[in-house]
Amino acid sequence: MEKSLQLFNRASHSIPGGVNSPVRAFKGVGGTPVFMESAKGAYLFDVDGNRYIDYINSWGPMILGHAHPAVTDAVYEQLLKSSSFGAPTELEVDMADLIVKMVPNIDMIRMVNSGTEACMSALRLARAYTGKNKIIKFDGCYHGHADSFLIKSGSGVATLQIQHVPGVTQTTASDTLTANYNDLESVKKIFTEHPNQIAAVFIEPVAGNMGCVPPIHNFLQQLRALCTKENALLVFDEVMTGFRLAPGGAQELYNVKADLLTFGKIIGGGLPVGAYAGSKEIMEKIAPVGNVYQAGTLSGNPLAMAAGLAVLATLHENPAIYSSLETKTKQLGDGLTRVCKEQGVPVTINRVGSMLSVHFTDKPVIDFASAQAADVDRFKKYFHFMLRAGVYLAPSAFESWFICESLSASDIEYTISKTSEFLKTRA
Repeated sequence: MEKSLQLFNRASHSIPGGVNSPVRAFKGVGGTPVFMESAKGAYLFDVDGNRYIDYINSWGPMILGHAHPAVTDAVYEQLLKSSSFGAPTELEVDMADLIVKMVPNIDMIRMVNSGTEACMSALRLARAYTGKNKIIKFDGCYHGHADSFLIKSGSGVATLQIQHVPGVTQTTASDTLTANYNDLESVKKIFTEHPNQIAAVFIEPVAGNMGCVPPIHNFLQQLRALCTKENALLVFDEVMTGFRLAPGGAQELYNVKADLLTFGKIIGGGLPVGAYAGSKEIMEKIAPVGNVYQAGTLSGNPLAMAAGLAVLATLHENPAIYSSLETKTKQLGDGLTRVCKEQGVPVTINRVGSMLSVHFTDKPVIDFASAQAADVDRFKKYFHFMLRAGVYLAPSAFESWFICESLSASDIEYTISKTSEFLKTRA
């Protein structure tokens, strides 16, 4: 990986940490990052000519695989017309109409440029709509890097073990209250201690930033009832789960109606995008209809709309993709569980739809504390063994894996067999 190392050394002089997003720096697993040059289907190709089976898929967006013809054709066709207008386009309307059609319980959607921006905007809207200031989030859940959400976050904040983020004022932090994921009593306690002060509860309906952690039975349903009782909005952060777990996301999968939803990743087909959505009553509080201001020069960017629309249309027209993804993910999860059992290595593999994570522990992983209690050192060794074997995993024990439709049965079997080889080393 000589070229990757050279590029990282160059990057370290002009980019903080040599990367433009912290988890890419390999701080959670050690070593230096691999620089990629191209990708196709289920495979990544680095600058040194190595090929990898990809289980990150750009942290979720590439549900169909890399460089899918429907996406590349759509982007190319739009690029010939222009990459940006700073004016409305029909693509934005087509995208909004399709999302409203696919996702239950929403009337309107506003496009932005990232998941962080979507969550930040949804927070402002929730406060304005309810007239309250405080929010509840869950330990280990990550909703982007806006100040209000960098309290006991997952993802890179957990990987880098940053306990307190400098630059986030105490006033801002005091309005963010944290509960334990999958623990309804901890949420009730906060509502009791702060009566009529909670604007919203933000949650990843399936956590993906402490590994993949599903909601326990009835947790989301009970949370919905509690928010209704307390006159607080329930906000589903579906940046990861949206259009990945089902055509209508986690709302459809768990039959729970959120008041606001945030999206990203898949709806951009690999280009920068985000969105937030809800009922007409709530969404019409946003300018220019209402007075809750939010704007963006590149919001609804035509390239991102073209790419995302191509992905969503493919998923909408071919719902069998979801059962195919479920089958692939189950085969992978079952195979990894089997080889760990054969080698006497404790493991908990969490899986929902096409999201999966491997935790080296004999205990259930249901929240951030149990995710942290797993054998992270073993995961670091596993990561590097698999990287050398041509399998690219998330460089952190606290990130979900994402399966794409292009992944083949032989890719899955290879991943399982290489995991078995790793386990035999007794690392």
